[in-house]
Amino acid sequence: MKDLLYVWKSRWFAFLHDMSWVAFAIYLAFAFRFDFAVIPKVNLDGAYHMLWVALPAQALSYWYFGLYRGIWRFASLPDLKRILQSVLAGMLLTYGVLFVWVRLEGIPRSTFVLYPLLLVGGLAGMRLLYRWLKDKRLNFSQVEAKRTLIVGAGKAGETLLRDILQADDFLPVGFLDDSKKKLGMDIHGIRVIGDLSELPHIIKKLQIDTVLVAIPSITPAKLTKVVNQCSSLHVICKTLPSVKELQEKKPEVGSLRHIRLEDLLGREEIALDDKKVCAFIRGKKVLVTGAGGSIGSELCRQLIAYKPSQLIMLDHSEFNLYSIDAEIGVHTNSDSAVSLLGDIRDPSRMHWLFESYKPDIVFNAAAYKHVPLVEKNPVEGVKTNVLGTCMLADLASSNDVAYFVQISTDKAVNPANVMGATKRMAEIYCQNLNSRSNTSYITTRFGNVLGSAGSVVPLFRKQIEAGGPVTVTHPQITRYFMTIPEAVSLILQAATMGDGGEIFVLDMGKPIRIHDLAEQMISLAGFVSGQDIEIKYTGLRSGEKLYEELFHEAEALQGTSHPKILLSNIREVDWADVQQRLLMIRNACDERDVKALIAHLQHLVPEFTPDKRLLH
Repeated sequence: MKDLLYVWKSRWFAFLHDMSWVAFAIYLAFAFRFDFAVIPKVNLDGAYHMLWVALPAQALSYWYFGLYRGIWRFASLPDLKRILQSVLAGMLLTYGVLFVWVRLEGIPRSTFVLYPLLLVGGLAGMRLLYRWLKDKRLNFSQVEAKRTLIVGAGKAGETLLRDILQADDFLPVGFLDDSKKKLGMDIHGIRVIGDLSELPHIIKKLQIDTVLVAIPSITPAKLTKVVNQCSSLHVICKTLPSVKELQEKKPEVGSLRHIRLEDLLGREEIALDDKKVCAFIRGKKVLVTGAGGSIGSELCRQLIAYKPSQLIMLDHSEFNLYSIDAEIGVHTNSDSAVSLLGDIRDPSRMHWLFESYKPDIVFNAAAYKHVPLVEKNPVEGVKTNVLGTCMLADLASSNDVAYFVQISTDKAVNPANVMGATKRMAEIYCQNLNSRSNTSYITTRFGNVLGSAGSVVPLFRKQIEAGGPVTVTHPQITRYFMTIPEAVSLILQAATMGDGGEIFVLDMGKPIRIHDLAEQMISLAGFVSGQDIEIKYTGLRSGEKLYEELFHEAEALQGTSHPKILLSNIREVDWADVQQRLLMIRNACDERDVKALIAHLQHLVPEFTPDKRLLH
């Protein structure tokens, strides 16, 4: 109610202001005509006649053309257009009535030009003055606004500035842009004062509180430099979303966000063949195992957009399954998405699942993947990653599943730990089962994903929040990284490309030094590495390699129709030997005989070099 009263008071104030300008414009028009000397009586009577007609005429015209729908604080070209229309209409009505009433007696012809010009000037001028005062923060309430520097004086920067000028949180003091043509130019009264090389100097000189990066297409290298410079000076740095994130949206204050690690990684945007993926998924029954995990949950999110006839989500973690079920349930009806609690190691549950739901496509994302934990619990790792996966693959074959997509890892290449060896064993099984089944078995292999459960990124984040130190195992250790959505998109694309038996290797780009990753995360948090947060080296853990590989030397990679997906050659094995060894592995698991278990894995995966402690 108070807001409504405030609006009406504001509108009546604006109306009274505009009506007073009618009288003032008439007075000035006559005063100019007679050079501000004494106005003859006949002309003074004409002025009075004009005033009595113009006041109601302009009042009607103001309201008709909606002069009070706009807000002075945001006065712009549409408001000027309404002012011109209302003044022109009011003037025509005024002079029309005066011609009929007094035949325009005593009204100089010069007022035909002077009166509308003066009235337009008064109405528009006061509105623009009010907006200028607001934008310049001349009122005392804006003293605490953050002194803001905008990086990028292009279209996005100009649009962002317009939005900022209407807000109270930021006080823009300048632009930075590398274009020499823009140097010294004003954009809405804010000057381009330098280029990006001057950022530290200008931050200090102008006492900047916040830097806003308004270049949606900025390169990761340039963004990293800006972030590091802001961090060293303890200045907040935010950015607009990327071009892909913005899409049709307008850059505005509300879209500003903190810079994320993936913004600095240097990954190129991936183009997918959505039509192919849609044809592969639409109308099919799709089972996702490990549906509550990092990769599994993102698979569910992307799959549901392609409209499968039914999405079957399986996970042994109640909380993880509940979380993805709640999220997916918002976008589906009760029949198109089903959540099932269960373990892929449970034969009776898995048999029931395949017989009851009859999936057309299976994405197997269920696995134990944390290297140190699996190294300490090798039997459990083998039970899930080998025996569970092999049983799922067999069930897919016996239940006429069209496609079985196995999700693997770069740690399966020349494995130095149990987790990698188990994933390699799963690859071997799926590749060689393919020629013995009507089901097409497709394997996708990739490295680390940012922010996945148990990965280094959330660990570093917690350590930074606790004030450090950030623990890195070795100064030279490197890993491949990609974002979870990116990895899943490539998994779906690779699935559409396979006939069966292939291992598709996702192009992970260049490996990233973990030390550099730690430094970037410290900078993103607003701290300086070595000063505010220490990086501490703890030594390589059991089963950990300095660097990972995406393919074995015997797997001569070849290109595919997608530039980010490579194809590995099939490595044939003795199928009877595999079956026999699996029985031995099962017995070794039952007996908790780790030494025998490792020996069987080494036999099936000759390149596996286990930690010597597991052999004693």
